[in-house]
Amino acid sequence: MKNKSVQFIIIFVAILGVNLLASRLFFRLDLTQEKRYTISEASKNLLQNLDDEVYVKVYLTGKGIPAGFKRLENAVKETLDEFQIYGGTNIKYTFIDLNSEYKDEKTRNEKIAAIAKKGITPTNVYNNEDGKRTQSLILPGAVITYKDKEIATLLLKGNKLSSPQEILNQSYEGVEYQLASAIKRVTATEKKKIGFFINYTNLPAVNQLDLIGALKPNYELYPVDLRNSPTLDGLDAIFVLKPEQVFNDEDKYKIDQFIMNGGKAIFFVDAVKVDSVAREGNMAQVQSVGLEDLLFKYGVRLNPNLIKDAQMSAAIPLDVGNFGDRSNIQLTQWQYFPLINTFGKSPIVRNLDAIYTKYVGTLDTVRANGISKTPLLMTSQYTQLLKAPAIMSYNFASKDLNASQYNAGVQTVGLLLEGKFESLYKNRILPSDSRFNTFKADGKASKIIVCSDGDIPANDFDKKNNTPLPLGFDKYSGNTFANKDFVLNAIDYLLDDNGVIVARNKEIKLRPLDKAALQDDRTYWQSINLIIPVIILAVLGVIRNFWRQRKYTR
Repeated sequence: MKNKSVQFIIIFVAILGVNLLASRLFFRLDLTQEKRYTISEASKNLLQNLDDEVYVKVYLTGKGIPAGFKRLENAVKETLDEFQIYGGTNIKYTFIDLNSEYKDEKTRNEKIAAIAKKGITPTNVYNNEDGKRTQSLILPGAVITYKDKEIATLLLKGNKLSSPQEILNQSYEGVEYQLASAIKRVTATEKKKIGFFINYTNLPAVNQLDLIGALKPNYELYPVDLRNSPTLDGLDAIFVLKPEQVFNDEDKYKIDQFIMNGGKAIFFVDAVKVDSVAREGNMAQVQSVGLEDLLFKYGVRLNPNLIKDAQMSAAIPLDVGNFGDRSNIQLTQWQYFPLINTFGKSPIVRNLDAIYTKYVGTLDTVRANGISKTPLLMTSQYTQLLKAPAIMSYNFASKDLNASQYNAGVQTVGLLLEGKFESLYKNRILPSDSRFNTFKADGKASKIIVCSDGDIPANDFDKKNNTPLPLGFDKYSGNTFANKDFVLNAIDYLLDDNGVIVARNKEIKLRPLDKAALQDDRTYWQSINLIIPVIILAVLGVIRNFWRQRKYTR
């Protein structure tokens, strides 16, 4: 009896000690191969440093939603549960089923419209219930509130050229980033400063409206008259948007020293200018804006050519011949408008939808010591290069393509450069120069992104309705491509000191069942699952009965 009391006390003290230790020491084990339940260090730091409550309203829920969306809903809940571990009481969330909350259809539709205005686009989904095909509307997003600020984030994001299952899986992979980046934006106390050069581009303001509107909530934007600004001090990044005027050497020096001092830069530069010369075609001419030697020094060369992509390109209306006494206008593939759907290994472009480009040239990397180069945007392998100057005839678009001519392979049109850059003016600034005392020949660590199409961040304008079109919107096909997402991801990567964007690297592999094997071996596996458990239970029963007989017959 005494021994049993001692054992009880020892077990009680051990359990108490384990609980006290567990309350002081926190650890979690993620045994999944892809570490799907592990959030990045940047997200942990963000959550641990919250100074007030963040409230997340998730609208991706409801009865009878398809299994794929249910899996995405579960991923959101699991991620928010993980966020609560590091954010504590500062993270609160709820799932809202609008169909249950608002029984009145009119009120419900008004609420859906209000949420859609915040940026969460409703999605029609189909499901089979009791042998019937049903349709329902879901809002695959969340609204994050912090103090008096609010921001919406879309949780259903992926490459539209992928299968529905792959898009849902890509969305699953992006849950942490979408939620963490939204929390980062809504809780930010200071905004990074981005400068735009106003005296080197002829791009009309109406074609910059969607870009400015997308950047303004999260960054401070400054129009910079580079010729009248002695330096670029005070800015965190510069945005060189479709320059068409030649940069003089003094202004180029300002850009160089800004980068040497750790400033970030993103360039959208055309090496070829395209003008309409007649109804028969366009004229492509070499365009030099004076930045070629600067970018070459940093590790990238702009080539004066145009890419024709036979596999992935947008369509434009062309006159393909007469129909009776009228012109026959039809949408025809225009190989000079490649749709970029091949991406490098970077969180900037992971799971990104296709990007719409116009008259894009190629980029080559050149030697630059200490600089790492990551291709971001690439064409398909079925390309042909047209060297400028050249005439681009509309007639070829309506002809059958000769596949043997499209053999230039995959071409890079967007590049990320990272490292400590060397100044273009190294060994050129003499002690007698007034700039000598402040000149830096070798730079601090910085990042640069170069794209060989100035139109990627430019939106079209609807002259009929006098309104700007969304960035990346193709008015002929009605599709909206991922131009805006690419630009926002690129800026976020350049200026994200916390590294939250690294969460976009999370990869979760699909492991579908082999349907053919499942169909062929269906009876076999059903038998295994029914018989083996029964046999195991029977064996365990016999062993237990045998043990009891031996114990109690002694």
